[in-house]
Amino acid sequence: MSGPLFWINAGEVSGDMHAALLLEALRRIRPDLRCTGTGGPRLAEAGQETRYRIEDLSVMGITEVIGHLPKILRMLRSIARDLAALKPAALIVTDAPEFNFRVIRAAVPLGIPIYYYISPKLWAWRANRAAFIRKTVRRLISVLPFEAEFYRHFQMDVDYVGNPLVDIVDYPSLCSVPVLEDRVGLMPGSRRKEVLSLLPEFGGAARILLRRHAGLAFVCLRAPGMDETLLRSLWPGDVPVAFVEPEQRFALMRSCSLILAASGTATLECAVAGTPTVIVYKVSPLSYAVGRLLVKAPFIGLPNLILKREVFPELLQGACNAAPLAAEAEKLLNPLPGARTLADIRAELDGLRVLLGPPGAADRAAQVILEDLGRL
Repeated sequence: MSGPLFWINAGEVSGDMHAALLLEALRRIRPDLRCTGTGGPRLAEAGQETRYRIEDLSVMGITEVIGHLPKILRMLRSIARDLAALKPAALIVTDAPEFNFRVIRAAVPLGIPIYYYISPKLWAWRANRAAFIRKTVRRLISVLPFEAEFYRHFQMDVDYVGNPLVDIVDYPSLCSVPVLEDRVGLMPGSRRKEVLSLLPEFGGAARILLRRHAGLAFVCLRAPGMDETLLRSLWPGDVPVAFVEPEQRFALMRSCSLILAASGTATLECAVAGTPTVIVYKVSPLSYAVGRLLVKAPFIGLPNLILKREVFPELLQGACNAAPLAAEAEKLLNPLPGARTLADIRAELDGLRVLLGPPGAADRAAQVILEDLGRL
């Protein structure tokens, strides 16, 4: 007999990566488990029969989402029909609340048990949504250490399982990678709109830095699914750069003295790898204006939120241009007497890895889900 059918819904590249690790962990316990749903290449490799692709959802910012709304709504209607037809044994959703909350609403009337892996960042904005999760989700599984306290304010228990990046990045194995003091990494993001906005500014900053540090070498880490031709078209032809495949990302992160990175999971990857990073964030003016009204978090970068201080500099919106980026990088590459050094930042990141817990987060999450299902 075939095993239980799970539906996994990942809404973006990082969710695809984390959900794939979870599916692999679930299958280590239940090898007969089947999976379908929404995902990307990593979930497909882990054995998901992918019905809907995350590439169709990888947009950011309010105005950007509005432009893709008709396509997203059609996808949601189709997912609702599939859930009703298949009646999976469990629905597992990963982060991406704007999308996944609507999938949850479709699953609730069908009586499908719902599990939220990598809880949505309600602590940043729209905390009122906690009541919706408390009412609809059987278990909320967190990978960030400060989230349990937040959800306790809403009379909710959270399963904190540690962070899967501890396994993915594997810092002990990276310690043997030499840090090249003249290498600067560039991570412009995984969404096309994000890359179009950030990479030209990274290129301009690189040009400025080269005038002051002629020996610098720039390397751009291509996100999974990102077209290298697009990246090359956005980079200034007079500035040397190497484009690196995503499979080499963690060793390359570790080898950099400094990285400029789009805000998101990638900045936490850099932190786990032990590499100082400048965090950048830029969306449309309207999206940013609305975000300033709604977002309550003191920082935008996950490493800063976890450590409760600005260990990684943050350059947002208007400051995310070539000259400010170059100036911030210069402060770290050539610090003034008494200023923080790259070595100081690397030392602070040792404490962050402790807070993220031991290896095995995905296995602990799989255990939580399967044990809970066994009690139904």
